[in-house]
Amino acid sequence: MTPLIYGLDIETDRRADSVDPVDTPVVTVALSGHKFDELFVGPEAEILASVDARLAQLEPGVIATWNGSTFDLPFIADRARLVGVQLGLRLCSDARLTLRRSLLPGHPAAYRAGWHHHCHLDTFRLYGQADASSHWGSLRVIGRVLGLSPAGARVSNATSQPLSAEARHAHAPSDARLARVLAERRWSAAHKMLDRVDAVEAHPVAVAADRLERQARLTLHPVATPA
Repeated sequence: MTPLIYGLDIETDRRADSVDPVDTPVVTVALSGHKFDELFVGPEAEILASVDARLAQLEPGVIATWNGSTFDLPFIADRARLVGVQLGLRLCSDARLTLRRSLLPGHPAAYRAGWHHHCHLDTFRLYGQADASSHWGSLRVIGRVLGLSPAGARVSNATSQPLSAEARHAHAPSDARLARVLAERRWSAAHKMLDRVDAVEAHPVAVAADRLERQARLTLHPVATPA
């Protein structure tokens, strides 16, 4: 029996021309359930706090992402630490997860994850191929191949961002929905790949904060160059 699956996808500020959590904020988070699609917009701290509160309210299930083990979830954890938001997100670095995907700067490996009472599934492990020439490396291409067309989503009232933000980030909810549907379609294989992170093995993710602290120390106390 397929459990409740919630697709999750983030969008970062593309104006920064970077995917580094040190200097690139989260601008939207999309959640997709069987009966809802929601887009969280507004100030970054409010987005993260609102998503965390929403996940705490939802019935226990599976959070499905695409590249969430290497991108979305550690990115969220890094940014939450920087903006001072406490989350129920639990991460555990796991070198056994050989996803052959680019890691965030400073992160040594992919992560297993849990968030509140939900476990996690990275759907890239089900469908993806790291070969850039393969159409199985892109979530949206896979969606087109499988005939999964995008649809609209409502903007969460958790923040007061104008509705124009939904138009600027219209693909975020469709990506969250695709991650959910991909997990549902291959649940017989997906249930063997779920992440479970106990509280005792979870560790705080503060890679971006630590890097900023080191940079600040070097600025204040530059290392002398030998003559």
